[in-house]
Amino acid sequence: MDWFKRKDKNIQTDQRKEMPEGVWIKVPKTGETVHRREVEDNLWVDPLSGYHFRIGSEKYFSFLFDDGVFEEIGQEIVPTDPLNFEDRKKYSDRLEEYQEKTGHSDAVRVGVGTMNELDVVIGCMDFDFIGGSMGSVVGERLAMAIDHAREHKIPLIIISQSGGARMMESVLSLMQMAKTSAKLAQLEEEGVPYISVMTNPTTGGVTASFAMLGDFNIAEPEALIGFAGPRVIRQTIGRDLPEGFQRSEYLLEHGFLDFITPRNQMKGELTKLLKILLHKFEE
Repeated sequence: MDWFKRKDKNIQTDQRKEMPEGVWIKVPKTGETVHRREVEDNLWVDPLSGYHFRIGSEKYFSFLFDDGVFEEIGQEIVPTDPLNFEDRKKYSDRLEEYQEKTGHSDAVRVGVGTMNELDVVIGCMDFDFIGGSMGSVVGERLAMAIDHAREHKIPLIIISQSGGARMMESVLSLMQMAKTSAKLAQLEEEGVPYISVMTNPTTGGVTASFAMLGDFNIAEPEALIGFAGPRVIRQTIGRDLPEGFQRSEYLLEHGFLDFITPRNQMKGELTKLLKILLHKFEE
């Protein structure tokens, strides 16, 4: 059988090899393409450039909790549309769309389990659900997480990724800033450790409340962290912003963060910090 033919000094084949969709991933930082399996095996971090792809609660829980095993709490709290809000579409329809698209009922999940044999409560936001926006359900689930940590004297970790408050819930979403902050004050009074982990992006009301209130505030490399976005700030002050403004490295240099921790070191670093806070650290 003749599989090959010569044409214009190039060898060609009549049999085309189809490349399965999604096998190769483009790295936004470098423009290079890497094999999906290589990125997955490295916790969705590009091995060459260190670029951290955004991941959600499902993946964070899978490597932070021992064997990926945890008990979820707060999932019975689901969003409604108390204001009958409508812009380009009804808020109720938007909720249904994102619930179907993501498989989550809202933008945060809370798990209870062990991390390197330490009991922990972890709340993790999902940016894919309406930009990780903080509405009433996000605030209530995080309040439940804080209460559970306080009542059971279990350390709390919150992983933030958010565009800010959820505009479709108006003042109801803004109230969550005060509620979560007040709950964290109660947690501090009980002496229960809280570590805040900021990922790309952490902005708006989330930054202005629980994300910056940790006993330790840490972030992944090159995460965008701030209240308003760079474009809004630039338009407001009418000046160019410093290089790397609002990125993790800039915030660390100016005292807003305690550490920057790559994702593949996150579990070990969190464990070390908690052992220090719990007075269980061994030399």
